[in-house]
Amino acid sequence: MGAAAVWAQTTRDVPSGRGPLLPAQAPAPQIRRDVNLVVLPVTVVDQKGQFVNSLQQSNFRVYEDGVEQQLAVFRREDIPVTMGLVIDNSGSMSDKRARVNEAALTLVQSSNRDDEVFVVNFNEDYYLDQPSDFTNDLSILREALQRIDARGSTALYDAVLASLDHLQKGHRDKKVLLVVTDGEDNASRHSLEETIRAVQKTDAVIYAIGLLTQEDRRAARRARRALTALAEASGGLAFFPRDVAQVHQICLEVAQDIRNQYLLGYYPSAAGTTGFRRVAVRLVNLPHGLGKLIVRTRPGYFAQPPATVAAGH
Repeated sequence: MGAAAVWAQTTRDVPSGRGPLLPAQAPAPQIRRDVNLVVLPVTVVDQKGQFVNSLQQSNFRVYEDGVEQQLAVFRREDIPVTMGLVIDNSGSMSDKRARVNEAALTLVQSSNRDDEVFVVNFNEDYYLDQPSDFTNDLSILREALQRIDARGSTALYDAVLASLDHLQKGHRDKKVLLVVTDGEDNASRHSLEETIRAVQKTDAVIYAIGLLTQEDRRAARRARRALTALAEASGGLAFFPRDVAQVHQICLEVAQDIRNQYLLGYYPSAAGTTGFRRVAVRLVNLPHGLGKLIVRTRPGYFAQPPATVAAGH
């Protein structure tokens, strides 16, 4: 996407093998993908905010631009994800990073043991601060998070764009970014609109945490709008705690959200068209006693133009 900063990384192999967090599971089968498959991570909660995990495929209807689509994929098990921890490393974060780092590790510890994770620290530049593309080794992730050089400005959008690109190298069917920042973007080469459009071209879910209490009121409002827009474009959530101590509990909530999603996939009936397509997921034929349920997923996506093949290939 044209972002100019360079990943700071080496190429040596990294051992994996975090200690047991969940009972051993057989690896989840991978979804067979092609360029047309649209994948929707979907969260369903009741009016108390409790996850509803008992629904069947027959309870879901998916619509694209008002036209019902035929589901080709339906999964509701706890499947591993490719996850990026995208953490603000600007000067104003110096007194917050220790707690943010521990909260981010709590997210990893509370997630599926087969997740693959990377760490991006950013200020006016951004860096992949680990010696391999992905790992689930807590000691490696802790070391990456502790590479603190809290200085400079905040190039949030550039870091998100680069992290979205890196997510696509992952091997898991679900893609997640956790973004933590304490201020307004003031250094990116790319705009919020460009970043949202890039989000809409992926199936990544963004969870954003804005530690904005030390920003002036106008800058805090702009930062809040930007983080909310990024999260909502992806079907994720934005959080704005009053204190950095609350980030730990937020990361626990994010882990639970990730692990309690349905995964729906379909091949669009309007496969040849490009541009933005609106998506809606509705629930039908619900079991008695569930009451009113709330569905969260991304509101739409940008359909990519068909790939062209050069002559002679």
